[in-house]
Amino acid sequence: MKFRSITLIIILILLTQLSLKAQSTFIPLNNDYYHLIDRLEIKRGKLSEGFQFNNRPFERKAVIQLTDSLLNSSSVKLNSTDRSIIHYLRTDSNEWAIETELPEDSAGHVATRLGTSVSEINPRKKKLWNHPADLFSINNEDVDIHVNFVTDNFVGKDNNTESALWYTGRGVEIRGIINQKLGFYTFVADNQGTFPKYVRDYSEQYNFPGEGMAKILRTTGVDFMSARGYVTFRPLKSINVQVGHDRNFMGSGYRSLLFSDNSVPNFFLKINTQIGRFQYTNIWHSMINAQSQAFQNGQRPKKYAATHRLGINITDKLNIGLFEAEVFNRDSTNGGFELDYMNPVIFYRFVESYLGSSDNAVLGFDFRWLFANRLSVYGQFVLDEFLSKYIFNSSKSWTNKWGVQIGAKYIDAFGVPGLDLQYERNAVRPYVYSHKDGGQNYASFRQPIAHPLGANFIENLGIIHYRFSPKLSFYGTLMFAKKGVDLDARNWGGNILQNYEGRVDDFGIELLQGFKERTHYYDLRVSYMLFHNLFLEGRYLNRKQTIKSIHREQVTNMTTLGLRFNMPYRQQTF
Repeated sequence: MKFRSITLIIILILLTQLSLKAQSTFIPLNNDYYHLIDRLEIKRGKLSEGFQFNNRPFERKAVIQLTDSLLNSSSVKLNSTDRSIIHYLRTDSNEWAIETELPEDSAGHVATRLGTSVSEINPRKKKLWNHPADLFSINNEDVDIHVNFVTDNFVGKDNNTESALWYTGRGVEIRGIINQKLGFYTFVADNQGTFPKYVRDYSEQYNFPGEGMAKILRTTGVDFMSARGYVTFRPLKSINVQVGHDRNFMGSGYRSLLFSDNSVPNFFLKINTQIGRFQYTNIWHSMINAQSQAFQNGQRPKKYAATHRLGINITDKLNIGLFEAEVFNRDSTNGGFELDYMNPVIFYRFVESYLGSSDNAVLGFDFRWLFANRLSVYGQFVLDEFLSKYIFNSSKSWTNKWGVQIGAKYIDAFGVPGLDLQYERNAVRPYVYSHKDGGQNYASFRQPIAHPLGANFIENLGIIHYRFSPKLSFYGTLMFAKKGVDLDARNWGGNILQNYEGRVDDFGIELLQGFKERTHYYDLRVSYMLFHNLFLEGRYLNRKQTIKSIHREQVTNMTTLGLRFNMPYRQQTF
């Protein structure tokens, strides 16, 4: 049975059998945007009740509830930067942040209720308006719709490309709620451009970063379409169901070693259950197995993944999460989607053993800790495979397939309002995420679904956010990475698309083995918001990649000037 057919049956059962609750759409994944939310949660010094930061994206309603708690708190000291961020977030999710005048109290004062939902205040029978955050909006008792034009454009120069760099993307974004019960979101954009050589080199191995399918345009350019969309509803107060085509992210960091937004959007069914301190998330994914460029029955071959995460707020400052994923490849000749993985409350590794299959199981752990209203510390551990008899001895078995992340964020650093710093270190051993069946590697459309560097690397990241004013911001991303790469037709463990049966050895496996590649990356950007979500941006990027053993060096110097409206900044940090 097809995965989409199973999904449709589940949705129809839920829709026909249950009375739906009030619903909210989700804030699209965007590093700049989610940093603002992260900063507010750290400033509050207490984990949010409506979401867990290690499981993104978030409902708009939950983010507005966070701003409400800050505005209504007498213990949290908000500076001008915090208040400008709160105003920005509330403007952006205005359907949940309207301020309504209530009847006068006994003293004759008019009260104002913040963060009240449209569904809670029973607005006028019909209300048609254009909010500053929207190109067009409509709200009445039957529907709430927000329509926006989206575009991203830049022109620039790269020392490795003879012609000018350029990019233009334009489209539309629509979100809404029907009868206060069913939420929906759609985004579509047409894109063309010429990107720097290091991006084109990545594309040769993995297709165009974050998009997958792309056509060659004038030798060095690309032409691709971006599309995302979903519907969402609440069959019960504590359960949210989302089905669509989009990205998800597990973790608090700039990177995720568990599941990230690095790869292309994919079709998924997501059930999120939140009860008190506990959040349990199930996601079933349908992805493209582009290990081979050959089509099957006129279509690109499919692969599937089942993931779940149990997150627990141990205290109001400490959250931990347990994660499990199973990637499996089933074509139409052997059953398509594996129904056994649809069980939402079972250990997937058991199912794999029960089926007698050799699917790709990945286990993980994450945590997030807040303290002093200034700092958060976070981390992840991923375990792909191991044999207990080898993991604690000195044999350095290839089966010791694990990765680790540790990071910290420091807001209003050194007493400077608006200056936020982040440091993150990631290390992943050889052969992690790869599989003996190439179709079951931890990738979709030939792009890693965890870290963009794949495996066999050590990475250090430094990130700077400085908000000079509500409109003017500076962003700096610094990356220093070492990676063992394959240059002699041997599999040293860095390319997750390679079959691990071709590994160089069973023992003596070292981190960074192979040809050592070093990458120094500096991405500096100044952004000025002309009006809500319209950004004028100047950027300078310097990237140096070397392999000393073969005297290979590639240096990129790039400058661009861009105009971006309602689209996230395109991260290409690799």
